Amino acid sequence: MTAGPDDGKEAESITSVTMASVLRLLPSTAARLRFSRSLPFSAAASLFSPPSQAVLYDQHGPPDQVLRVADVPPVELGERDVCVKMLAAPINPSDINRVQGVYPVRPPLPAAVAGYEGVAQVHAVGPAVTRPISPGDWVIPSPPSFGTWQTYIVKPEDVWHKVRDDVPVEYAATVTVNPLTALRMLRDFVELNSGDAIVQNGATSIVGQCVIQLAKVQGIRTINIIRDRPGSEEAKEKLKQLGADEVYSESQLDVKNVKSLLGSLPEPALGFNCVGGNAASLILKLLRQGGTMVTYGGMSKKPVTVSTSSFIFKDLSLRGFWLQKWMNSDKAEDCRIMIDYLLALVQEGKLKYEMELTPFSEFGLALDKSLGKHGSQPKQVLSF
Repeated sequence: MTAGPDDGKEAESITSVTMASVLRLLPSTAARLRFSRSLPFSAAASLFSPPSQAVLYDQHGPPDQVLRVADVPPVELGERDVCVKMLAAPINPSDINRVQGVYPVRPPLPAAVAGYEGVAQVHAVGPAVTRPISPGDWVIPSPPSFGTWQTYIVKPEDVWHKVRDDVPVEYAATVTVNPLTALRMLRDFVELNSGDAIVQNGATSIVGQCVIQLAKVQGIRTINIIRDRPGSEEAKEKLKQLGADEVYSESQLDVKNVKSLLGSLPEPALGFNCVGGNAASLILKLLRQGGTMVTYGGMSKKPVTVSTSSFIFKDLSLRGFWLQKWMNSDKAEDCRIMIDYLLALVQEGKLKYEMELTPFSEFGLALDKSLGKHGSQPKQVLSF
């Protein structure tokens, strides 16, 4: 399509816009650029992101030693790029593992930007963007992508998924990694019906809390195992308020006839293990004949040990789940549909978990809390 006389005048006026005024684009101005598709791209070539701050690392190692907050220069938008202002991003255990260099998939070094999920607000869009995304919209990278611990990001339009903005920002920021893991594990391994039961360890984790609530929505009963520690009775009560049917500490299950503790609950068909060691063995004891245990984490760093009789006489199955592998298949659209479902549950008050918003300016404090330097703390979510 060729530009007409009026298009040429508009292109000339846009080209004359100074860098400073572009960086102060109001949503209405950005929206006008968004829909001026008849303009040659050179007319919008001066559209840049604002200067940004980012959490960077040049080598793998202890996060409190290798991470640094640094200024990042403006980035020019391509024709189909979207510039977003980050609103919130969590510090997940997998983020820590990537920095340490022990996670299977890691961003290239040096100057890697940390962070993997989060929620942002659209700041500006390239002139050839076709997705229904406009300045002011809330978006998340879906599937998640590296580099969310920075104030502004420029990435292609197909990275971003528009989400509802009537939920607390910390839930939109954390909806992908933990809640989606819980949902997929409940759906992917055993066909569960209302009235069936599952068992899990690590029940106080975010995934564990989500499992309890998502199972409740489906009428599935939950048996939950937590560590023996100070405050365990309070933790049990919190989980029951979320909808847990039974909550036991590991020592309570250290009995010969462990299934006698279930009372009227059916023997669980499915178990979720994120701890390993003895906590995994307790799940195997509770599973019914032909049951399945899915391992998605190993917080104790102890191996899963299975008795020969568990295989021969109980015919148990052991499986593994890694969300990133699932999302990197052909599940991108399915992932976005489920994210919308999960955020709808949040909006309805049916899905909640404990988090703490910490300003990005206090990144060091949020990191220390995530590393356990301040004792047991809620999940840290950076607020930009």
